[in-house]
Amino acid sequence: MEDQQTGVLVHRCLAGDAAAWEGIVRLYNRRVYNLCYRFTNSAPDAEDLTQEVFIRVYRTLASYDVEKGAFNTWLTTLTRNLLVDHFRRSKQERMTDSMDAGLGDEEDAPKLSERLPDRGPAPDDHLATQETQKVVRAALARLSPDLREAVILRDLQDMDYKEIAQVLRVPEGTVKSRINRGRMELARLLSRNKKQAGL
Repeated sequence: MEDQQTGVLVHRCLAGDAAAWEGIVRLYNRRVYNLCYRFTNSAPDAEDLTQEVFIRVYRTLASYDVEKGAFNTWLTTLTRNLLVDHFRRSKQERMTDSMDAGLGDEEDAPKLSERLPDRGPAPDDHLATQETQKVVRAALARLSPDLREAVILRDLQDMDYKEIAQVLRVPEGTVKSRINRGRMELARLLSRNKKQAGL
C-alpha cells in the first residue's frame, strides 16, 4: 500500500507537483532521520544529513525505477551511501584534528521522537528508557561499521534480509552473518556494561 502511494507521489512529483514532493518528505522524513541518528548518534548531524538525503532524493528522483525494487529500499540505499560518505569525512577530520573528536553535548542529544509530547509512562520510567537507549547507542557505536549497519537496518529499521542485501550490495548470507555477529557482539558489550555498572 505504501509503495503504491509512493509510486503515485513520485510520478506526480516528477510532473512538477510540489504537494507530491511534500508528501514524499512527510512519509519518509522520520524514517530517514532515525536512520541518520542511529548512525551518527548526534541530533544536529542527523538533521543536517536528513536534509542532505532529501536534496539528493529530489535531484535523483527520476533515476528511481519501480521495477528494480521498493522506494524504501532505494531511499535507504541512498541514505546509506550518504552516511558512508559522512563517516569517511568525519573520520578524516578526526585524524587531522583530534580536537574535533571530543564528544561534547551531542552525545546526549534527544531523538526526534523524544522531542514529541510524552503521553507514556511515569517520568522515572521515561528516564530509565532513555538511559537504556543511551547504553544501547553507545554499544552500537562500538561495533564495526559493517556489523552496525546490518543490525540497525534489520533490528531498528525492520528491513528484511533481501532488502538489506540490496542496500549493502552483498549476498543475503553475508547479511545474515553480519547480523548474527553484530547481535552477539552487541550482547557482549551490553553484558560487560552491566557488570561494570554493578547490575
